[in-house]
Amino acid sequence: MSKFFLSAFLLVIFSSCIVSKKKYDDLLAQKVRMEADLADRNTELDDANTDLADLSEKLRQLNEDTTNLGIDIRNKSQQLASLEKEHSQLNTNYKNLLSNSGRLNRDLAQQQEQLLAIQENLEKTRSLNDSLSNSLAEREKKVKELEQVLDNKDKAVQDLKDMISSALLNFKENDISVTVKNGKVYVSLAEQLLFGSGSIQIDQKGVSALQQLAKAIKDQKDINIMVEGHTDNVPISKKSTYMNDNWDLSVMRATSITKILTKAGVAPEQITASGRSEYAPLASNDIAANKQKNRRTEIIITPNLDELFKILENN
Repeated sequence: MSKFFLSAFLLVIFSSCIVSKKKYDDLLAQKVRMEADLADRNTELDDANTDLADLSEKLRQLNEDTTNLGIDIRNKSQQLASLEKEHSQLNTNYKNLLSNSGRLNRDLAQQQEQLLAIQENLEKTRSLNDSLSNSLAEREKKVKELEQVLDNKDKAVQDLKDMISSALLNFKENDISVTVKNGKVYVSLAEQLLFGSGSIQIDQKGVSALQQLAKAIKDQKDINIMVEGHTDNVPISKKSTYMNDNWDLSVMRATSITKILTKAGVAPEQITASGRSEYAPLASNDIAANKQKNRRTEIIITPNLDELFKILENN
């Protein structure tokens, strides 16, 4: 475009009729200035175009960066939203945990108290168990001692029963029976062996039986002897100052037997005389045979249980 104006300008000058030298020089100088100015303008234009190209590239890069930044912003926004949601959930969980923590702490405190109480009870139980174990061991020892004493007593009773039975072999079973019951030796003597009807005087045959019994037991210092008189329910026919009923009869017969035994060597302090009248019958007093069974004297020999009582007391 500048070259066009310059050519047109020159054409106007050359087409003029006559141009003066001075004017020509002025025009030439002006032309030179204009060409120099044009060159400067072209240089500036080139620089401007270069800057424009740089700016375009930067703009493109900036647009590209802006696009990428927008994508990053959207991604970050999504991540932020997700993190905020997660944070909100975590915050809610944290608050719940704080609330639960307080309850758990209370529950834990209660459980600790319960645990301490259980431990205390456990220690008490262990102590009690140890005490009971020691007590049980001691009791087992006492039981063994007791069993040994009872075994010894049972053997002594059986030996005593055998010895008495051997001593009284010469007498009829209907007159004398020797049995063991409840750890005691029962020597039952029928009325016909000892007494006449309603009498307290002992027949000679009865005296002989009692003397043999006394011989068998007089050296046994660890026994107690109970002499029990028994009658039927028939009232006595002959009353006296000292005997009015069957009570008197049963006791006085026991006393008569006791005197024979002590005279034959049995220690008096080992014997007790008693009477039970008609109130401990062997059979119902309805027929003569049963009444005869009920009219009897029982000599009950009991082992001395002092050693047994000592064990029981210590137990």
